[in-house]
Amino acid sequence: MSTREQRRILVTGAAGQIGTELVLALRERFPTGDVVAMYRSSPLAPEVAEGGPSAKGDVTDAAGYAQAVAEHDIDTVYHLAAILSVGGEANPALCYEVNLNGLRNVLEVARERGQRLFCPSSIAVFGPDTPALAPQETPLHPSTMYGVTKVAGEILCDYYFQRYGVDVRGVRYPGLISWQAAPGGGTTDYAIAIFHAALRDGSYECFVGPETRLPMMYMPDALKGTLDLMDAPLEALQHHSDFNLDAMSFSASELADAIAQRVPGFECRYAPDARQAIADSWPDAVDDSAARQEWGWAPRFGLAEMVGDMLENLLREQGAQ
Repeated sequence: MSTREQRRILVTGAAGQIGTELVLALRERFPTGDVVAMYRSSPLAPEVAEGGPSAKGDVTDAAGYAQAVAEHDIDTVYHLAAILSVGGEANPALCYEVNLNGLRNVLEVARERGQRLFCPSSIAVFGPDTPALAPQETPLHPSTMYGVTKVAGEILCDYYFQRYGVDVRGVRYPGLISWQAAPGGGTTDYAIAIFHAALRDGSYECFVGPETRLPMMYMPDALKGTLDLMDAPLEALQHHSDFNLDAMSFSASELADAIAQRVPGFECRYAPDARQAIADSWPDAVDDSAARQEWGWAPRFGLAEMVGDMLENLLREQGAQ
């Protein structure tokens, strides 16, 4: 798909961490009026709400969702509405309802209307038996309801592609780091909170241990990967809804040390809580060679570049307040 091709785009979960920035990125590529931000209860960021059309809706309401899609004549959907890992453990039934029944509603509308669909997965699909470097193809035994819904979602998306020809694509996002959005309730969100605490307090109490190593990605790369995959020719893809995606892998202490090099006196303490067990069930890194080979995936940010850019942007924001 050319970035200049006319599209009517809907982003579900547009009030979330990824959704907020994806809406803004899409509005830079397409006419602002052609990118609709859908939200349920959490308010949209002002720049999203004021910068283009929006729709209040709930993907678990099949009729309401279908009506919103029809009203805006949507042909491409980025389906980001989801309950994440920590919230999913607090309320597994809601996680299942939103992440699976909501996805099925979105897929049904895509089938009926011939829509293109992006539906992300997550490193939460992996489990304690996954190798430290997670292969593209490996048994998936997640330990959280969020992970369970993402495994089932990958399979459901592939079914809709094979059975109905729905052009649905997705990546397994690693932990995502952003200066623009607040932490969104995920296990990897320590890697966002630590920056805010470093600049505000000069210290941070981390909820995972110092040696906890996880695959991570800076938000500009996550947006790039999302858009690059949707731009790829369908015939180039052997996989569809389950691409491993990687950019960097670091431990909590390595991140703290990198911040301390730029924030003199910063100290990090470690007090692992229930989120440690979730982090321990995930791999240290992922093999994303399929994404690199099939659609040319290449990240731009490593640890040092990400830390520098995060601090620069957060300091600029502080100065503007």
